Amino acid sequence: MRRTVLIDAPSNLGLRPPAPGTVPGCYKLAGALRDQDLLRRLGAQEGGVVVPPRYDFGDWKEGEGDFNAAALAGYTRRLADRVERHVRAGGFPVLLGGDCSILLGAVLALRRLGRYGVAYLDGHGDFRHPGNTDTSGPLGAAAGEGVAQITGRGQADLTGIEGRQPYVRDEDLSVLGIRDGDQDHAELTSLRIDARTVGDIRRVGPDAVAREVLTRIGRSPLDGFWIHLDADVLDPSVMPAVDSPDPGGLLTGELHDLLAPLAASPRCVGLNLTIYDPDRDPDGAGAVLLADLLESVLAPS
Repeated sequence: MRRTVLIDAPSNLGLRPPAPGTVPGCYKLAGALRDQDLLRRLGAQEGGVVVPPRYDFGDWKEGEGDFNAAALAGYTRRLADRVERHVRAGGFPVLLGGDCSILLGAVLALRRLGRYGVAYLDGHGDFRHPGNTDTSGPLGAAAGEGVAQITGRGQADLTGIEGRQPYVRDEDLSVLGIRDGDQDHAELTSLRIDARTVGDIRRVGPDAVAREVLTRIGRSPLDGFWIHLDADVLDPSVMPAVDSPDPGGLLTGELHDLLAPLAASPRCVGLNLTIYDPDRDPDGAGAVLLADLLESVLAPS
């Protein structure tokens, strides 16, 4: 039986301020889920906290690349060190974010160890990069560039840390749960990146989609794969406490049926959870939902 290790990665460095003079509240995600007694419920080992640098938007201006880039690069290395240590020791790290940029720490760690894939469960394609900024919106927020960055598209100080670009090959990536009509879908599919919209998942069935992804992984020379889980993959009717609560997302049962086979695979080596913002969830319902979901798919039976 694998040993789950719970690690807090409360970085909000990759998100824009929700309003002038404020900071994104997703850094409180880890504390909110810890308050749900998640460590005990998962039967997990304590992995501690990788403390991020202070959020400082400073005098950054559009066109200057990603803000907080130097802080992000340093944090990525430190988070990678923690993840690598536990994976080498046979642990299954569960990272509680934070924004989506914490994935950089996980994939850098795994790139040091070999060739790994990613199952990217997210409501958005996160494929902003210098080659498509005219259509995908301005660069600047690393959290909106996750798929681009892990596949080596973006500024070198984030995509090529330790000279390991790309951290994940296009063919080793599955992007699952993006909204129908997502602006990045066409480009992802043109690059032959496996990208499934909510409509695709409903037509085939979430469990069947997960099995298809696992079949692809089984046919590849991968050493394993990581799961990136962004809370905004859920529909805002059940998870409104995110920075981009766009309609048309998965429902809780659908996400469970997609996630459970992936997380149960012996080739899955870890998972991160991102973007839930307790500041947008005054009654704490989102923390309850996410803690229940993680317990249902990760707790030892």
